Amino acid sequence: MPQTSPLTDMAPPPASLEDWTRMRQDLRATLWDKLGVSAPDFTPAVKLLSKHARDGYDVEHFAFDNGAGAQVYGYLVLPHTLTTPAPAVLYHHMHGYEYGLGKEELFQHWLIGTEPGPALAAAGFVVLAIDTYSFGERQTQGPAGKAESGADTELALFKHFLWQGATSWGMIVRDDMLALNYLLSRPEVDPARVGVTGMSMGGSRTTWLGALDERPRVLVPVCQMTRYEDFAASGRYNLHGIYYYVPGMLATGIDMEHIVSLAAPRPQQILLGDSDPLSPVVGVNKVLDYARQIYRLYDAEAYLQATLEPGVAHDYTPTMFAAMVDTMRRYLQP
Repeated sequence: MPQTSPLTDMAPPPASLEDWTRMRQDLRATLWDKLGVSAPDFTPAVKLLSKHARDGYDVEHFAFDNGAGAQVYGYLVLPHTLTTPAPAVLYHHMHGYEYGLGKEELFQHWLIGTEPGPALAAAGFVVLAIDTYSFGERQTQGPAGKAESGADTELALFKHFLWQGATSWGMIVRDDMLALNYLLSRPEVDPARVGVTGMSMGGSRTTWLGALDERPRVLVPVCQMTRYEDFAASGRYNLHGIYYYVPGMLATGIDMEHIVSLAAPRPQQILLGDSDPLSPVVGVNKVLDYARQIYRLYDAEAYLQATLEPGVAHDYTPTMFAAMVDTMRRYLQP
């Protein structure tokens, strides 16, 4: 086992904003190095595949080339009552081994008791979601093509990217940045009023995107706040999918408290259950304690909020969804 580093022993955060500013530059550089990718420096050329009017909103089905050999498929939801430029939400779908779901999560009722895409549109937001690697329309986008699908594609890509010096997680985050680039380029969208949210893997995507990119103004990760050291101590590695594991992360001394803090001083609302085995609550409390001290350096402690629902495990509750929408309204709507 590698030696535990001073940072994961919960060394106190920097005492001054100047010290933190220097530290955050090093943290970001290390994260990019471990991901094995670079931030994409282009806005993808999007092909509109179809457009359909539904009750109160339009849905654009689109695709773009991610510049790394893959087509990315997504949905853009445009409210009929849109007043431009409008606030927008980049919605990250979950994992849950539901490989056929992907971006279709926007229009599923079963997850939280309402369809998140239409609900956000009704609240006045433009909404965008893409399929990650091995999900939705990308289930056969692995090295073997149509010979493999879903979980087999995910595992093959994990190996494939490692051989190329990249990581599955890095490639997922890279695609999410491309999706954000596209969303910000839309004439209907106010680029200064874009929030990001998602549940489980979608929550992880939300937190990492906020850590590495300054453009999201509000972050609402749901059912994800895994402090790596505490999760490792639980021994339940298989609760998280293989995509989650970035080689060498624990050896860097960087843990979730640093990743969360990199979004400071922007508003964050963290929503999860206090009995979620994927995010041991002892680790969650460490993350929040550290991050609150960083927010305090900006005199912005009120912008970091967390709600842990008692007795709730890895579930996206209607209460959580309502809190997410309320947070987006509070910070993104005039």
